This record gives sequence, C-alpha cells and structure tokens, in this order.
Amino acid sequence: MTASPTTTHAPPGTLSRQNFLVIALLLVSTFVAILNETTMSVAVPVIMDEFGVTAASGQWLMTAFLLTMAVVIPTTGWFIGRVGTRVAYLTAMSIFSVGTLLAALAPTFGVLLGARVLQASGTAVLFPLLMTTVMTLVPAARRGQVMGNVSLVISVAPALGPTMSGAVIEIASWRWTFGVVLPIALIAFAIGTRYVRNTAERTQAHLDLLSVLLAVGAFGGLVYGMSAFGESAQGGAGLPGVPLWAPLAAGAVLLVLFGLRQLSLQKHDDALLDLRVFRSRGFSTGLGILATGMVAMFGVIILLPMLLQDVLGLTTLQTGLTMLPGGILMGVLSPGVGRLYDRFGPRPLAVPGLLAVATAMFLLTRVHEGSPAWNVLVAHVVLSLGLAFVFTPLFTTALSSVRPDMYAHGSATLATLQQLAGAAGTAIFVAIMSTAARGLEAGGESETSALAGGIDTAFMVGAVVALVAAVVATTLSKPVEQDGAPHPHGGSTVDPVDVTDEPLRADPAPLPSAPVQDAPVSR
Repeated sequence: MTASPTTTHAPPGTLSRQNFLVIALLLVSTFVAILNETTMSVAVPVIMDEFGVTAASGQWLMTAFLLTMAVVIPTTGWFIGRVGTRVAYLTAMSIFSVGTLLAALAPTFGVLLGARVLQASGTAVLFPLLMTTVMTLVPAARRGQVMGNVSLVISVAPALGPTMSGAVIEIASWRWTFGVVLPIALIAFAIGTRYVRNTAERTQAHLDLLSVLLAVGAFGGLVYGMSAFGESAQGGAGLPGVPLWAPLAAGAVLLVLFGLRQLSLQKHDDALLDLRVFRSRGFSTGLGILATGMVAMFGVIILLPMLLQDVLGLTTLQTGLTMLPGGILMGVLSPGVGRLYDRFGPRPLAVPGLLAVATAMFLLTRVHEGSPAWNVLVAHVVLSLGLAFVFTPLFTTALSSVRPDMYAHGSATLATLQQLAGAAGTAIFVAIMSTAARGLEAGGESETSALAGGIDTAFMVGAVVALVAAVVATTLSKPVEQDGAPHPHGGSTVDPVDVTDEPLRADPAPLPSAPVQDAPVSR
C-alpha cells in the first residue's frame, strides 16, 4: 500500500510559490548543514588546547563527520521512500539541531565528537532529499536554473565555514560556531513543519541490514586504522591491546565482504550500492580522480589552519580570511566550468586543474617560520582554481558514463566514496605530518620547525599524487549520450540537467493546471 503524495498545482514549465518556498527552505537547510562540515578546520587547534587532545584526535571532529555521511548516505534513498519527504526532512533537521545543541554545550571532547556524528547524520539525509525534491517539483525546463543554485550552495558553504568559524572564535568561544547555526536550524525546522509536504512516492523498499553493518565496519575500520597510525606518531596508543594494523586489516576484509554482498544482491536489484556502475571505464576513472581531489582538499583543510596559526602565528580570524578567497573562487567558477565541459569535454579541464593542484601543493612546501601569509593565500587560490576545474568535469563525466536507470546508484556511490575520500584525506595528511614532525623533533628541531617540516612533507606527498592523477586524466574522454531504459523493477530514469548560474526565483502567481507528477524515489 503506497500513500499518495501531496501535489502542488502549477502551470507547465513554472514553479509555484509553495514549491519555490520548499526548495528554498531545503537549500538554506543544506547550506547550513554543509557550512558545519568545515567550521571545525579553524576551530580544531583551539579545541585541542581546551580539551588537551592531540592533532590526530582533533582531526576526528572532521573525519567522524565525513565518515558518518559516507555510511548514512547509501541508506537515504530507502529512508526517504519509506517515510516520505515530510518526515525525512523533519527527522533530518531534528537530528541536526540536537547535534548542534550538544556540540555547543559539550563538556568533554567525547561528547563533542558524538554531537558531530549526529550533525552528520542529519546532513546526510538532506543531501539526497534536496536532489529528490528538485527532480520531483521542478519542471524539466527549469531544472538547470535550480541546479545552478544547488551547485553554488554546495561550493560556497564549505568556503564560508572556516571564515565564519574564525570570525566567531575571534570575538567569542568556539562554542558559538554552533550557537550561531542553531537558531537558523530551528527556524528552518519550524517553517518545514508547515510547508514541507510529501512530494515523493512512498515505497516498501527492503533495506539489507547486513550490507549496512558491513559498510559501517569496512569504512570505519579503514579510516580508524589510518587515524590510529597518525595518533601513534604523536605518542598515542590507540585501543589497548589492539595492534595498529588490525583495524586496517579488518576494514579491508569487511570491504571485500561488502562488495561480495552487493554483487549477490544486485542480481535481484536489491543492492545497497549497485556495483554494476563500475563496469563503465569513464565512471571508474572519474571516480578515482575525484577521490584524489577530495583527499587533497580535505587534507589541506585540516593542515592549513595548523600552518597558519601554529607556524606563522596568525589568529583564527586571519586564518579564516586567508582561506576565504580561494573557497569563493571555487564556488563562483563552478557554473562556468560546467559550460566549458559541455564545449570541450573533461580532459582539457581536468589535466590543467590537477597540475594546478600539484603546483599549489609544492608552493605550500616552501612556507616556513617567518614566511608572509600571502604566500599561503596565493597557494590556496591556485589550489582552489585547480579543484574547480577537477570536480565539476569529473562529476559530470562519471555520472554521464552510466545508464540513466543506474543514476541513483551512481550518485549514491559517488557521494559515499567522496565522503570516504575526504575522511581518508584528513587521516592520511595528519599521519604523514605527525610522523615527519616527530622525526624532525627527535633530530633536534624546535617544536614549531618540526611541525612546519611535517606539514611540508605531507604537502609534497600530495603534490606527487596530484601529478599521477593528472597523467591518468589524460585518458578521459567525454561520454557518449546514453539512451534511457526503464528499470526492470519500476525505477525511473532522470533526464540530464543543465547547470546554470541564473538565480532561483518563484513565478509571480500559480495558475490552475494539471498536478505535478511525483517521481518514485530510487533506492
């Protein structure tokens, strides 16, 4: 038995005021949630001092957020289909708001870490909920316009996170980075209780709990293992009686079991993540390079504040302002890069972009005690420029390389592995930095000089990896448009959307017409 979703009347090719309000509300909610993903990058050094934890432990405030999203995102298609759009939104915002309140009041580092997990759980639902609602409510003729706004939100919010955090910490406690966000989340929740209605078809989809458990164990084991190595390099002991290699080994084994489980389930179209998307070379190659870019971006996000504050002596506000121009540049360039992709394809954009990333990493290795802050600013702008030319083309190439009836699984796989790559990036860069810094300090370097040298080593490794990715990117080509085919078990195909940078606006007045048809949510 499926419940009938609430529909909104609007003339063909237009967006009614109520639907506009719902989408705008989801955009604001998603913006606030994504903003929280990167606020900790500036606040981590301050939190480390207050709670007396190491850098390897402090980076878990970001790693746990990313890892939670990587685990939860694959289940969100099932969740939205089971409970409907309204309940999914209110649940996501409730969890996010509770997590934000707990983070603001956290008496210990452990409570703060748990609060970040709650925030991430709500954020993970908002991502696909926004995309599902846009595809359901917005007529095909307007999807490109609305998707342009979605793209800008997703790009700009991470850039503003460190700046907002730095400004708040400069005049108040780090706890107010959550206190500023909480009222916005509560207002969005209150508005949502009145205006958000079910816009997606309810389903009785089956959730394979074994797949979820395997995913949690696999991704958690791998990322914890990498973080444990970083903490060990700083003198941490990890779990008592557990060898450092054990979590990595367990994660790798569970990842293989997870893959085998999906191969079995996908024969009946019941896989949590359908691995048939990897049969496309364009998808596999694009995903691999995207993962490299995410590792680089989040590695820089976690190490750059340490370089600016602990080595160069900048304040948190100065740190945030130094990182702001590059982040804004990435967001502003994204729509234009999308148009360039349509004209030239991925290779002429991704290869120079990855070379720019490698160049920026190398420039950051030249920053030492006494270096002017503008050296870091220039390097970060170059890095952001390069990433702008990497993410949009590769995301488009990867998804365009799979059949339309596999878009849902392709999107879920991309989102999951992007978050996992980001979590791995923070862990890997801190592990390299910690190991190198400890060796330099043992050789007689001062604590500050050793930290600078460790950060330089991490950035040099990042530069080499980016160069390798640039070589791989030379094999990319623009995918051939594929014909849509209905899913054998009722899934719907989705037309590709044209992302533009036109502002989102509501039409002046809705007129009576046929109701907007609701598309089923794919698992």
